[in-house]
Amino acid sequence: QVQLVESGGGLVQPGGSLRLSCAASGRIASEAMGWFRQAPGKEREFVAGISSGGGTITYAGSVKGRFTISRDNAKNTVYLQMDSLKPEDTAVYSCAVKTLGISYFNPRNYVTWGQGTQVTVSQ
Repeated sequence: QVQLVESGGGLVQPGGSLRLSCAASGRIASEAMGWFRQAPGKEREFVAGISSGGGTITYAGSVKGRFTISRDNAKNTVYLQMDSLKPEDTAVYSCAVKTLGISYFNPRNYVTWGQGTQVTVSQ
């Protein structure tokens, strides 16, 4: 079972950008992947998902047009480019391997999770 390590989080001002990376310890070329986030006191929320070859991409409505998910299967890495950040984007962001079901939105369809990286959007 692969392990996932997220990086790239930090403190950024509203309107700023961050690029998150999710590095896998093994091959993920045949796996769909997703990014989720969880703010304090809130449930885990789907952010973005990408199919194994990158041909299918899905975003939550709250981030569509601002965030971009991509992957480099040669590097076993998935990225989340976040632009025009807002304070409400503040959360711990985690990546996960999707192996079950059809929906990218359901966290139960993911079986392997990283520890997460903190993103804070504030003045």
